Amino acid sequence: MTNAEKVSKYLDDKIYFGTGTFKKCYHQLETNPHVEVLAMNGNDFLRYDGTVKMVRDDALLEKTREAMPQIMALYDKNGWEMGLFYLENGHAEIRGMLDLKEEFDV
Repeated sequence: MTNAEKVSKYLDDKIYFGTGTFKKCYHQLETNPHVEVLAMNGNDFLRYDGTVKMVRDDALLEKTREAMPQIMALYDKNGWEMGLFYLENGHAEIRGMLDLKEEFDV
């Protein structure tokens, strides 16, 4: 399982993402919460867009610690904070290189 798979977890019908609150991308998400995620599998890809909803949830943070103990130990050692978020009011498309296979609101 990759780190991205460990950070991006389904819970309560949401996909959660995480990044350090000290990172430039975290502050960019705060300034402009409209994002699109692109993931590829061979010639198929997923486009997932929405508005970032930041989350402060100790139980979710503990699940993140369980999924990524080495990364969270590094965060603890350096006094860093993991910022957790999901996308709301989103739309997803599953596409081939030239065709739309499926789309839905999330």
